[in-house]
Amino acid sequence: MTTIAYDDFSKVDIRVGTVRAARPLDGARKPALILEIDFGPEIGIKKSSAQITVHYTPESLIGRQVAAVVNFPPRQIGKFMSEVLTLGFPDQDGAVVLIAPDKPVPNGGKLF
Repeated sequence: MTTIAYDDFSKVDIRVGTVRAARPLDGARKPALILEIDFGPEIGIKKSSAQITVHYTPESLIGRQVAAVVNFPPRQIGKFMSEVLTLGFPDQDGAVVLIAPDKPVPNGGKLF
């Protein structure tokens, strides 16, 4: 394990947002969903591609709060431009389980 300074960690801007829309990402090599996530008035609504289809359907994600890195540069995923990196942990089989606050918090809140 490599150690980092707190200043390194503080450069990664992890925010909470609420999923407003979700749909399958057409043409993806691996099944994925497109998420539209509301990060509040400062950041707004951003889109993300997430390979989370094992545990989640588009319908189950609407209204759910998720955590995402909002200060990475956009990344091209096939024909889709992903603006934020939605965060999760792998389960015992490697499928993604999203991380989220255990109580509702205001959209745009920064992880510290």
